[in-house]
Amino acid sequence: MNSAPREGKHVLVVDDDPHILEVLDARLASAGYLVVQAASGEEALERLKTGIVDLVISDIRMPGMDGMKLLEFIEKLHPGLPMILLTAHGSISGAVDAMKHGAVDYLTKPFDGRELLAKVASVLAKSGRREEARGGRVVSFVGESRAMKELAALVDRVAPRDVNVLVLGESGTGKELVAHLIHEKSARHAGPLLIVDCGSTPAGLLESELFGHVKGSFTHAVKDKKGLIEQANQGTLFLDEIGNISSEMQVRLLRFLENHRIRRIGDVREIQVDCRVIAATNADIFQEVAGGRFREDLLYRLKVVTIHVPPLRERREDIPGLAEHFVSDFCRRQGIPLVALHPDTVSAILAYSWPGNVRELKNTLEGGVVLCSGGTLLPVDLQLPLPGVRASAFAPFAPAPPASAAPTPSAPQAPEGNHSLSLEESEKKAIIRALEESGWVQKDAAPLLGVSRRALNYKIQKYAIEIPRRRAGRK
Repeated sequence: MNSAPREGKHVLVVDDDPHILEVLDARLASAGYLVVQAASGEEALERLKTGIVDLVISDIRMPGMDGMKLLEFIEKLHPGLPMILLTAHGSISGAVDAMKHGAVDYLTKPFDGRELLAKVASVLAKSGRREEARGGRVVSFVGESRAMKELAALVDRVAPRDVNVLVLGESGTGKELVAHLIHEKSARHAGPLLIVDCGSTPAGLLESELFGHVKGSFTHAVKDKKGLIEQANQGTLFLDEIGNISSEMQVRLLRFLENHRIRRIGDVREIQVDCRVIAATNADIFQEVAGGRFREDLLYRLKVVTIHVPPLRERREDIPGLAEHFVSDFCRRQGIPLVALHPDTVSAILAYSWPGNVRELKNTLEGGVVLCSGGTLLPVDLQLPLPGVRASAFAPFAPAPPASAAPTPSAPQAPEGNHSLSLEESEKKAIIRALEESGWVQKDAAPLLGVSRRALNYKIQKYAIEIPRRRAGRK
């Protein structure tokens, strides 16, 4: 675990020595960074065209375009992108000169892995603060609904006060985003924000992850290890899915929250730690307390302030803005032309219930961008059971009626167990009807169904629909 955001920062490493590239990749990847490799300055510029990069680490001496020339191009083409240069001991003066021309730091080869990670973390932290200072793209809430305005106002009030916070909300609502914003708006923003997923970390490892251990305290403990609580000193510790921790861990965590001291596993010494704790859960934590599965005294320590993050269905007016934001951000990160949202697509996503909340909306739209053609995102590209989709015959499942809607007496009910068959038959009939209306010309039938020609061709093959011979040559 480390202070890098869970979704990772992208680091481009550039060196003509494949061994150096592999060492850099292994060191950075172990700390949670997403690494992109380039064997030359020219290749590095190509990598920068095709994806987002947060930091460049480059050797100075390379055949062809060297590190200094690459730095010059980056300053022109990607102003503000930080760059760390690698240099041999005998060429430090060149690295110092490079810093005068825009490089943010340098490392001498052979480099120490810990020094590398420390410099990377420092550079990325400073880069983020510079971006915020100049009004750049900063993580924030997206939405103008009353619920989101109230949430943003509460975060602004809580962040400067150094108290523990409990964030409640369904899965996918953005509880981690709340933790990031509280940290960034607090006096601890210069310190680390460490994230622990208590739901995915095995109980046997969580104690060592949080509290650390000393050499020899158990099998494979070959050296002392700082726990995440200790590493979060002067910063913030975000405990996601706190409701999943064991009763033993609840006791240890309670003691830390009471006296801000920890003991590593196998150690007799106590270590003073100053960090803020933000906890989150999608479970009914109060029901867990009532059932004796979660300590009441620990809950009170965690919830000095409680923040509820509303589900997406309670702020539907934010959905169009979120959709535009996610599509635009995805296109930018992938280096592809901006995709437009068709009006039918906006209507469709407004009609869907989004049980997976913002996370489901984001992933669905990104998948739709990948599948769409022609630069416009259509409802069929989303691959969801969306009510109101014109091409409903192409939906993989039948649209679910609103929860409040009463069943229509006259509507025939499909026999239980034959639902998927009736849907396929209905879909096939809709395709044949559209083909007949268009004279069996596929390029004319596709708009009638509201789908791409590619999707129509796929369905024709899937259902083995025979095109009349005299029309087979026209598509």
